[in-house]
Amino acid sequence: MASGRVTAHDLRCRFDRIHRNVYVSKGTVLDAVGRAHASWLWSGRKGVLAGMSAAAVHGTRWIDDEVPPELAFGAHVRAPKAILVRKADLAAHEVCTIGGLIVTTPARTAFDLGRALVFDHAVETLDALCNATGLPVTDVFDVAASRGAARGVAQLRRVLAVVDGGAESPPETRTRLLLVRHGLPAPETQLIIRDGSGRFLARADMGWGRWKVIVEYDGEHHWTDRRQRARDIDRYAVLEENGWRVVRVGAVLLRERPHIVVERVRRALDAAGARW
Repeated sequence: MASGRVTAHDLRCRFDRIHRNVYVSKGTVLDAVGRAHASWLWSGRKGVLAGMSAAAVHGTRWIDDEVPPELAFGAHVRAPKAILVRKADLAAHEVCTIGGLIVTTPARTAFDLGRALVFDHAVETLDALCNATGLPVTDVFDVAASRGAARGVAQLRRVLAVVDGGAESPPETRTRLLLVRHGLPAPETQLIIRDGSGRFLARADMGWGRWKVIVEYDGEHHWTDRRQRARDIDRYAVLEENGWRVVRVGAVLLRERPHIVVERVRRALDAAGARW
């Protein structure tokens, strides 16, 4: 407005107000990254995007677009109800810039979320964050070691003990947690499978290479897309011809009959001669 490019009439007619002095073109639907960007502009570019907002900016998938944006400041700041604001003592190495936005680093973001979220949600979110950024769990342990007295560190350590950045979706994380909680050995994620001559056959969601057992979570498109179903049939036939046992898991089975998933995987491991 100061430069004359936009008038007060323009703001009323062509734009929607998101926060004080922050507008978007009418009809714009903001995702989690857009909401984070808008809240950062509201702060006068002085806040640090943290929590789920930082995770979204780092490229973490599966974040609800309706999640409230979160900002961290070095002092107490009053904010509108639509923005979560907290006071945080952030070291210089715990902050970085992504696309011009100031955000907590992946390690600091994981440190915050692993302490604040409900356990399973924390594992799912950190799995996705590590998958998106390549963050090694050891970096998060380093942050925790430097802030050992912080609230929630005990839960964070439990979360980090089962985090696996190989998981490519929350259902894959839930499947892995289900198996481990029922006493089965932790599977390797994104397992590369080759035949006897070293030729690539497939990449499995999770499994145990030494016992040639894999577990595949099939999303909805695996059942509704005819071409995908045909590819799956061929793929699993090749795997079985090469001595691999395949346990397939779908959304309904995982949600309503998880005990069946555990039993099928247990039987496959037993049949393969697995001992753990």
